[in-house]
Amino acid sequence: MFPWHQYLFGLLFILAGFNHFRTPKIYERIMPPYIPAHSSMVLVSGILGMVLGLMLLNEDTQPIAAWGIIMLLIFFIPVHIYMLQNEKASLKFPKWVLILRFPLQFALMYWAYLYT
Repeated sequence: MFPWHQYLFGLLFILAGFNHFRTPKIYERIMPPYIPAHSSMVLVSGILGMVLGLMLLNEDTQPIAAWGIIMLLIFFIPVHIYMLQNEKASLKFPKWVLILRFPLQFALMYWAYLYT
């Protein structure tokens, strides 16, 4: 049995990944133009999020999932930068919210690291 926060973290990634399928256009809008195949990338990142979230809840795959989540969060950093630079990509979030997402990314990476 895992600690409650591990279930919460796994569920967070499962739901976030599912959301990529529920509202893909939002994710496509926040992707920098230099990233190819926006729709495919949104679907792949959604699948990865769900798979890694499920893997985090299995003792045998937990460390692999944790490192995978860290890598996924690193890959999302250019999206956060693009959202700060591009008004359309910002989804009308206030600048302070977009800036706050950077330390949140690193907090999530640390949270994932706890399960390595």
